[in-house]
Amino acid sequence: MSADPAYLRIAADLRERISSGELGPGARLPTESRLMADHGVSRTVAKWAISVLKSEGLVEGRRGSGVYVRAERHLTREASYQRGPGEAVADGAWEHDSAHDVADERIAVRLGIRPGDAVMRTAYRLLAGGDPIQLTTSWEPLGVTGGTPVEWPEAGRTAGAVGIVARMGVLGLRVDEFVERVTARPARAGERAALALPARGGHLLAIERTHLAGGVPVETADIVLPADRYELLYRVPVA
Repeated sequence: MSADPAYLRIAADLRERISSGELGPGARLPTESRLMADHGVSRTVAKWAISVLKSEGLVEGRRGSGVYVRAERHLTREASYQRGPGEAVADGAWEHDSAHDVADERIAVRLGIRPGDAVMRTAYRLLAGGDPIQLTTSWEPLGVTGGTPVEWPEAGRTAGAVGIVARMGVLGLRVDEFVERVTARPARAGERAALALPARGGHLLAIERTHLAGGVPVETADIVLPADRYELLYRVPVA
């Protein structure tokens, strides 16, 4: 018998049933009482087992109804040199907020400026069908955009420029490269709330992205995506 605690053994059993398709998307999990009877454990242990699956994003609770296997809904985020980082989503909408800020050491290194230099910081939240699916925080050096028609990212629309490539084009800068570094990590409290993730647990794909024009960084961003909702697709031409 496994040396794992009982709640982990129960979680592993349920996880296997979900993975095999025995409990398909939308299926109701056994109740806590059923798990208690089947495994000879207390209600607390049964609750912990279900909490593990909730933290992994495999199941969701419905008030007054029970716990159900989450329907798989994977979004594809495509990045390519031809199209740029693809973040457009059908029935998607952006929430955004921009403010002047100063670069800390981490952002200064990524932008090739000095700590304390002025930047424009913009926080975005992407929703699809009303559900939050992505958070992005972007920084642009005001040494590049300050005092121009595209200083405020979303105000760039009034200059006929939407997106970093078009906005920098207004300034005569050609964005010709972007670099992304992708890692995975647990979600932080504020991220869990903003992305409607379980109160405990939840993992994210974390992307550090920097746009460059002639080798000079003109924007850098932190992008976080719920790991259970996304797949990443990179299309890179071979010269």
